Amino acid sequence: VQLQASGGGLVQDGGSLRLSCAASGSRFDINSMGWYRQAPGKPRDLVALITSGGVTTYIDSVKGRFTISRDNDKNMVYLQMSRLKPEDTAVYFCAVDVRDDNSELHAYWGQGTLVTVSS
Repeated sequence: VQLQASGGGLVQDGGSLRLSCAASGSRFDINSMGWYRQAPGKPRDLVALITSGGVTTYIDSVKGRFTISRDNDKNMVYLQMSRLKPEDTAVYFCAVDVRDDNSELHAYWGQGTLVTVSS
């Protein structure tokens, strides 16, 4: 499974960006899809998660500002980010859990896309 993230860039405080992530490869069964971020000198943290059934989870700092969604037909996951703050500056990674033929889950990561919010 290969993941390709896009949509990062430079935006001013209060602005918006939409991240996209496309999953491709041989036949696979995607379970959950998520976005993580890593700021300089900090660990990689979960930002938002969406299950195969559409249940979403967010970290407190982005609730009400970010929205995660997915298109199962296209194997895509999105992160709509609004009212961005300088503290949202980070490299954003998409990740998916894929279920194999033995029903075991395997995690796959995208390459990351940089989001910079200027004050």
